Amino acid sequence: MAKKDARNTKGRIVDAAWALFYEQGYDETTIDDIVERSETSKGSFYHYFDSKDALLSSLSYLFDAKYEQLMEEIDPEMDSFDKLMYLNHELFLMIENSIPMDLLARMYSSQLVTFGERHLLNQGRTYYRVLRKIVIEGQKRGQLRSDVSVNEIVKAYAMCERAMIYDWCICNGDYSLYQYSGTTLPMFLQSYRCG
Repeated sequence: MAKKDARNTKGRIVDAAWALFYEQGYDETTIDDIVERSETSKGSFYHYFDSKDALLSSLSYLFDAKYEQLMEEIDPEMDSFDKLMYLNHELFLMIENSIPMDLLARMYSSQLVTFGERHLLNQGRTYYRVLRKIVIEGQKRGQLRSDVSVNEIVKAYAMCERAMIYDWCICNGDYSLYQYSGTTLPMFLQSYRCG
């Protein structure tokens, strides 16, 4: 039970922090604000995070939570190609509507200069587990090519998503991320589809 409580505490801190970052901006949000909103303590905050900057790496947890939610809602009979498109569309819509671009850019920047774990590449994340499950299912159903390894398809998909987010950030959001992805990602993924 302690492990579940710990996950809930960390999750509450992350959720509160990102809600505050969106509402009032990263620089204006204090650790006290985060502790108050999450109904936790400073001790709990510092147990999980060294600083407010350390929360930048937690953005991947928000993405993973979104994937978990979407996997509960998705039709299990849906074509695997369509599942990948659905997940991408919903995640990019969330990013566009609720993640401040400057925080997204900071998170990507932090991944470039970090000496520790690069959380975006952590294969144990929900994101990668979900993608592998969908690709394996798609290969078994004959919907996705089986002459390309599961890991190669997942790597290519993740790389394409990161590239689109990165480009959207450096273009200052001059276009709709999820609309652009809706036309670009199918062309990219088509090479992995059977038939």
